[in-house]
Amino acid sequence: MVPGEVQQGRQGMYARIRLSLAFAFALCALSVPAAHAQAGGGIEVGKLPPPQPPQITAAACFPAASCARNPHRVWKHGMLRITGTSLHAGMWVGFARLPYANLGPRSPRARLQNINGELFVRVPASARSGKIAVRHGRHWIGKYGPILMSSRRLHPPTWLYPPVQGASALAGQGMWIWYVSRSSGGRVASIIAQAHAAHVSTVYIKSGDATNYWTQFNRQLVGELHAGGLHVCAWQFVYGVNPSGEAATGAKAAQEGAECLVIDAEESYEGRFGSAQEYMADLRAKVGPNYPIGLASFPYVYYHPRFPFSVFLAPGAAQFNLPQMYWHTIGVSVDTVFAETFVWNKIYRRPIYPLGQTWENPSGRELERFKQDATLYGAAGWSYWDWQETSAAGWLHLGEPFAPLTGVLPVTSWPTLSTSRFDNPSDQVLWMQEHLATAVPAEVVNGEFESRTRANLILFQSTHGLPQTGVCEEATWKALLALAPHTENWTAKGPKT
Repeated sequence: MVPGEVQQGRQGMYARIRLSLAFAFALCALSVPAAHAQAGGGIEVGKLPPPQPPQITAAACFPAASCARNPHRVWKHGMLRITGTSLHAGMWVGFARLPYANLGPRSPRARLQNINGELFVRVPASARSGKIAVRHGRHWIGKYGPILMSSRRLHPPTWLYPPVQGASALAGQGMWIWYVSRSSGGRVASIIAQAHAAHVSTVYIKSGDATNYWTQFNRQLVGELHAGGLHVCAWQFVYGVNPSGEAATGAKAAQEGAECLVIDAEESYEGRFGSAQEYMADLRAKVGPNYPIGLASFPYVYYHPRFPFSVFLAPGAAQFNLPQMYWHTIGVSVDTVFAETFVWNKIYRRPIYPLGQTWENPSGRELERFKQDATLYGAAGWSYWDWQETSAAGWLHLGEPFAPLTGVLPVTSWPTLSTSRFDNPSDQVLWMQEHLATAVPAEVVNGEFESRTRANLILFQSTHGLPQTGVCEEATWKALLALAPHTENWTAKGPKT
């Protein structure tokens, strides 16, 4: 086509387009009712209502194990669960830069994360108390709060973990010592130097085996380690054959200056509810009601239904729980051992200080993940077994800094007990029955989830406004654990477990 013809063709094409558009607009005008053509006539046909601006309607600290009673109070670096309208992952949430200041261009911010269908935001370290808001264009809108910031880790509500004394020795990173003579050559100065290099603040040193006191744990050693800036706790392996003698051996470590005593009770104590009760009563009589005592035992409590967790962790017994979370030995991931341990040990209402492993040469990535998960689950401290079996690489990994996990949340579910799941006696059912018997005195505490226990549980649920399912789940656990457990005397006759 020659240039003139091209020009004429384009003019004709543009004319046809203009005619088509005019015809289309005329049809649209005819289709709109006259009433809508007047001012204030409403929404025009074919147009959607304007989208709602983003709005935060609720924000609460998460998870409960890292929160205080006030859900609007959160630790810096902690997590907030966010709900609202027109919110989605990737949006910026702004925090006050100065206490209760208005939000502006320099306000601390973090992006919303979608985790398992819910929205969360991790609090920036520079955030201060005040209102939070979501970024919309160039402005902060949908303000909510105030959210109160804490520079220290928060204590969980007392219904979950009652307040206890003497926790300072267990805080931070710890290492267990089996034989002092095989740990850094038995040289105290070398132990102190190695501990500081690996950011270890507490050492747990063996002080006894049953009724045999180990003289390696003595006042001189404790004094030298204290002078080197370390906390010192003792640990004792017990069997339950001579509980009174074991209690005397454990108490001697306290007399030698141990800041706390950790009980290492394992297979030998399964089924020995009376022995556990006698041991704890005698030990408490010797060290006093507030002396810090911990239990180091199995992490998966449902694998050991005959172990007296309910006695060792009862009111007036051990205040701390140090489950042996040896993921490498068990054959699971670090994440799995944390989820299983924290869910099933939650019912005993004792702060958990995870005991991991440096023996069997776990990888540096596993050791890092252990520290990250301990922080994620709100543990105030953690430790490792054991000094003499830790490789040079393992010591280096312990001393390395680690960053908090992002995009991951702790598992916060609760154990579920029912007649169908617990056909055989178990300590978890026994613990539930001890609390149920406080509200329903007719309840028999024997560890068996039978029809009588189910009926009493339904009665308890009905009087507390809970679904009458006869199943012990989260809401029922919380209502039961608000009660003091009924104390049974197992020294004369133990339960069926």
